[in-house]
Parts: sequence; C-alpha cells; structure tokens
Amino acid sequence: MSDTAATATAATTETGLDTVANAAATPDVEQPWAELGLKSDEYANIREIVGRRPTIAELAMYSVMWSEHCSYKSSKVHFKLWGENTTDEMREKLLVGIGENAGVVDIGDGWAVTFKVESHNHPSYVEPYQGAATGVGGIVRDIMSMGARPIAVMDPLRFGNLHHPDTQRVLPGVIAGVGGYGNCLGLPNIGGEVVFDDCYQGNPLVNALCVGAMRVEDIHLAKASGVGNKVILFGAKTGGDGIGGVSVLASETFEAGGPAKRPAVQVGDPFAEKVLIECCLDLYKAKVVDGIQDLGGAGLSCATSELASNGDGGMHVELDRVPLRDATLEPHEILMSESQERMMAVVEPKHLDEFMAITDRWDVEATVVGEVTDGDHLVITWHGEVIVDVPPRSVAHEGPTYNRPLARPDYLDALNADSAATLERPESGDDIRAQLLTLLGSPNLCDKSWVTDQYDRYVLGNTALAQPDDAGVVRVDEETGRGVAVATDCNGRFAKLDPYTGAQLALAEAYRNVATAGAAPLAVTDCLNFGSPEDPGVMWQFRESIRGIAEGCKTLGIPVTGGNVSFYNQTGDVAIHPTPVIGVLGVMEDVSKRSGSGFRSDDAHVYLLGTTRDELDGSEWAHVVHKHLGGLPPKVDLAAEQALGEALVRAAQAGIVEAAHDLSEGGLAIGLAEMAMRHGVGVTVDGLDRVGATEQGEPLDAFTALFSESTARVLVAVPAGHAAEFEQLLGEVPHVRIGVTGGRDVEVTDLLTVSVTELRSAHQFTMPAVFGG
Repeated sequence: MSDTAATATAATTETGLDTVANAAATPDVEQPWAELGLKSDEYANIREIVGRRPTIAELAMYSVMWSEHCSYKSSKVHFKLWGENTTDEMREKLLVGIGENAGVVDIGDGWAVTFKVESHNHPSYVEPYQGAATGVGGIVRDIMSMGARPIAVMDPLRFGNLHHPDTQRVLPGVIAGVGGYGNCLGLPNIGGEVVFDDCYQGNPLVNALCVGAMRVEDIHLAKASGVGNKVILFGAKTGGDGIGGVSVLASETFEAGGPAKRPAVQVGDPFAEKVLIECCLDLYKAKVVDGIQDLGGAGLSCATSELASNGDGGMHVELDRVPLRDATLEPHEILMSESQERMMAVVEPKHLDEFMAITDRWDVEATVVGEVTDGDHLVITWHGEVIVDVPPRSVAHEGPTYNRPLARPDYLDALNADSAATLERPESGDDIRAQLLTLLGSPNLCDKSWVTDQYDRYVLGNTALAQPDDAGVVRVDEETGRGVAVATDCNGRFAKLDPYTGAQLALAEAYRNVATAGAAPLAVTDCLNFGSPEDPGVMWQFRESIRGIAEGCKTLGIPVTGGNVSFYNQTGDVAIHPTPVIGVLGVMEDVSKRSGSGFRSDDAHVYLLGTTRDELDGSEWAHVVHKHLGGLPPKVDLAAEQALGEALVRAAQAGIVEAAHDLSEGGLAIGLAEMAMRHGVGVTVDGLDRVGATEQGEPLDAFTALFSESTARVLVAVPAGHAAEFEQLLGEVPHVRIGVTGGRDVEVTDLLTVSVTELRSAHQFTMPAVFGG
C-alpha cells in the first residue's frame, strides 16, 4: 500500500466510515491533504466547492484528479495556443480533437484513425517492466475507448548514459515490458526511438503511442447522458496495485537519492486486455454502448467524474458493488486504485441484457455499479451511506489553474555563444572515415536491433514498414490498401539550445519522416516531457515549445489532435533537456507504394534533396566526438519541409522511388551508411563538392558537407530510367545528383572508402556488448 493511501486509511479508521453527513457534522477534523499531494489553498478550495470539509473519499478523488498528471494545472493555461493556431482548413479532417481520450482524423473512404502518445516515465523508473507494460496497456485502452480497433504501437524512449549501472537496470526491463505487453496483445510495434543522454539518468522517458482504426460512424465518446442509463464497470477486478500511482508519482520530483515517493506501480495482464479489446469491439458492433471511458490514471475517480462531467446530468455509483481482488480495500482506496484492464460503459436499460450477454460470452466480468441521474452531482455510496457528493466538473475539469512564473534561463546566453565552430574538425579522409565509424557505433546512432528484435513488428499481417525505416506504415483497409504512416521524433539537445526552434525541429523531422515513406502528413500528437513546473526556466521552455509546435502546425496545415504533458522529470534541481516528442500521422491511398529507406539495386541515381549549410551546433558529431553542447540549433524552414514532403509523396505515388531516407542525426554521412547497410548495396558519391555552400557562397568542405545536420533534406535513390521524371516532379525543391548505387562499399571519390561489412561491424557491436548478444 502507498504511503499516501496508508495515511488516508489511518484517518478513516479513527472515525469509522466517513460519510457526507459525518463530514458536515465534524468540520474541524484534521485531514491528510498534504500527504495526498494537495496544497493548502487547494484544500481550502475543495472545502469551498463542497460547502464543508470533504469526506476522505472525496479528498482522495480530488487529490488524484487535481494532481499535475491528471489536471494539467500548470500547463493548461498555455493550451489556448493550440486553438489560436488551428484554422478551419486544419479542422476539416479532424473528427475528434483535444479533450477526449484520443484524437480522431478522417483518412478517406469512410475510414477514421485515432492515435495518441502518452508518458509512463516515473512508474517505469520505479519498476521498469510493469511501468512500461502498463504504459502500453493504458494507451491501448485510450484508443479502444474511442470505438477503434488498435492496429499498432510505437515507443519513443529516452535513457541515461548507456554504460551507467542504472541504465542497465532500467533499459532491459522497459524493453521487456513494452515487448511483452504489446506482443501478447498481438499488436505490431512499428517504430519509435531509443535515445541516450546523461540528462535522463535519473529520469528515463517511457512514452507510448497507439494507433487505431474504425469506420467514421463508429466513433464513441466519454459521456454519461440519458437519465436512467446504467453505469457498468467491466474487465479486471479492482486491487490495491497502483493506489495513488501514476497520478501522484508523475506529479512529484525525484530526489537525488532516488524516487521521492514509491507508490505501488500498476500490474498489467495483457491477455486480459486482449480479451477486453475483442469484447469492446463486439459491444460496439452490437451498438449497445452509449458512452465509454477507460480506467487509467486516477482509476474510478477519473472514470466516474469525467463521464458525469461530459454528460447532461448527474450520476449515482454504488461503490460496494465494485468487484474486488482485495476485500480489505477501503472506499477511498477503491476510488484511487489504478488497477489495469478495466473499462466503464454507459448503457441504455433496453440494451443491458445484450451488453451482459456479450461480456459473458467473452468471460469478461461486468457489473452495474450505478446509473445516470437527473441531478447535477456525482453521488457515490458505500452500503447505502453517501461518501461522495460533488459537482463532477469540479473534480474532472475545473481543478486549479496555475499561471506559473516563467523566465528565460540565465545560462542560455553562454550556452548559445559556445558554438561548435570552435571545435577541431577532421581534414584528412582517414580522419573523417574514423569519425564516421565512431559515430555509427555511438549509443544514439548504433543499431537498435537488440531492442526491436524483442518486438513483433509484423503480427496481424498489415505492417508495410517498420523500424529501422523512417516511419512505421500499417494498412487499414485490406481491400484498397489504404493505410497510415506514423513517426515520432525529438532532439532534446536542440530543444535545450532553443526550445521554440527545438520543438519545431521535432515537428519537422516527424513530418519529413512520414513524407519520406510516401504518406501525406495529416495530424499531430505530442508528449511534452519537462522538468519541474515550479522552476520558471522550465516553464519558459515549456511555453516556448508549445508556441513552436502550435505555430509550426499552423504553417504546415496539420492540427494537434491531443497528447500528454509530463512534468517533474528531474532529480533534485537538475532537469532533463526539454523533450517535446512529436508524433505525426500521414495517410497513404495504397501502402504498396511506400518508400523504404535502403538502397536495393545497382545503378540507381542518388539525389540529395534540400539545402545543406554549415550547421553542427548541437549535432551528434559534436556530442560524440567532443562531448560538446552549445551554439544554436539548425535553421527551421517549414515552407521547405512542406514543399519537400509534397514532392516526395508525388514521387512515391508515381512509383519511381526505390529508396528514401531523411537526413537528421549524423547528417549525410550517416544517411549514406544507413542506406547502404539496409540491404547491403553500396554507393559511390562523386558529387560531394556540389553539396551546399558557406554564407559567402563557397563550397562546403568535405567534412561539413558530410556531417552537417541541416534540416529539410532527404536522400533518394531513383532507377536511372526514371531520373528525368523524378527531377520534373521535384519542381522548385533544391536537389543535386550526388552519386550512384552499386558494389559493396560506401565510397566518396578522392576522400574515403569503407566497406558495408566494416560499417555493419561498427554499427552492430555496441548494444550487444553492453547487454549481451
């Protein structure tokens, strides 16, 4: 049992059952509001709302629902930037936006897709396997609750130093949890990231994304409407795991010596969730569900208050009807429990028997625990005694709003002045060759097969592309081949140097990766991972990142559909780099025309699209070779990204792209090596002198041309017979033919040659050397 729950229990048992009548009669009873994570003014506000002191059950509900994780109390004041930057044109394909369990977009032919990314950072540090596993389970239930069949997952991950003992504790458990839960559900893991940086040492980031598909008419929402409609809890029994879990744990900072709080992390059962998925889909097909909500963070406190708040009346819940795994749980513990694999539905009485018959057929326990009332309060009873009587909106949607102080950090001036231009650069071909191999084996650029081989990427048979390709592509309609591509990206070092630009660079890279696969970018989800909101510097980073994403999305014409904020990712007073992870979803009319990322045949023309500049600040080269972070991140050119994306989609649809790969970390050198290693086909580069120019118009030196991380750039291989057609399709997009595929080496004429075998040796060595073969 968590410390917070134990404190609440002690207070309850001293007074017996704490009913609403008892609370009104005993206004001066001391309550454990501070131990439950509430501030003194928040507790005073609760007393004002309910017109008395709250019962211990009400206090438990408010404490979890007003936590940072659930209420967004430090961030929601900035969310107006989403609305201010979303145009009517951007809303045309948006069927469900911010505020529901997940966003939904129209992808054509009567199909809708829902997708969302969320964090499970703190629980995954405390208990890596279950923290990561239940993170996957939670995001899958969000997608289920929209009426969709989940069709794929992704996992953007961040860890500390690869060689640190605690990374070796956390990473294997996280990977096993992500793979174990997703594989047992039978969902393909089609992409994500594995990034290492010392700033994440005590605060790994475990973000999980899920994509689901449905017909447009099958969308479901979280609402409790219709007086007399039944409220049904179905799925797993409620236990003591996760009491005060993610809702409290994700709302506090870890101290230098370890987690400040260690409530029980939720325990997942993927096989139970798999059955729950199929049961829900049958319920939707039978059209017996009026409203539905998954039980994730804050458990029953969240499900009951949000359903009632989104409806047109009140709700009465008989808490003693909740099926329990642990009969000793107190009422407030039942309300706080975050036990997994549970859903709550609102059902018309005329559909009740059919609902129960379907759940019985799937052997899913279902219990009527309440009904919708004609009042305006959420009333919860325990064996006939009223223990909760509150306005549901005050719990679910009208929590505290903090306009926290923000200020540009003082360290930024010195950091931005410390450019990578002062770092020693290699000049000879031998030195450049050696640094290429060093980068290929570095933690962030090395082969991640040790991770991804633990995931099933092709289960269900609809995966068209998966890691290590630039985006995951999955078919939605088996008859037409219509499908979606999804990519997640964020470079925390760029965001550290400039959070506004860094957020836009994350957006641009995810957008580019989707377009590189041949899909037209359509919508955005985000997972905003930051340090403590009580630090004005962190809040400035946060506000700048939101502003960057919102304004960037407006320029690109794609809406933010929803996402997640994760604060308190810091140890003591040391915060992580701002890490606004961006997920972009794009649509493809036919996934058979997707573009893979590796050279496939000899004699294809290799083109570099985009403009290369001398941009090495914050680069992987500076990070790996010189342990340096400073200067300003690469220039953002969203108009160039949009033009590039449109050209790539046109070329893919024409069927003339043999391979395409975006350039990001490590620049052109790493892009060429990765494309050659993918299928063992080499390349000869004879046009390096035509790659980019200095501000003075002089050609870039060979090193800068190879390792610059300028954005809006993609490498494309085109069969020789289609070269003229491809160049015509590019329109005004800058491009240069830099070489031709063939052989088993990567050769840059008059500079260096390295075999694909040697590249692979450097690339594949790192993770097995640390974690075992």
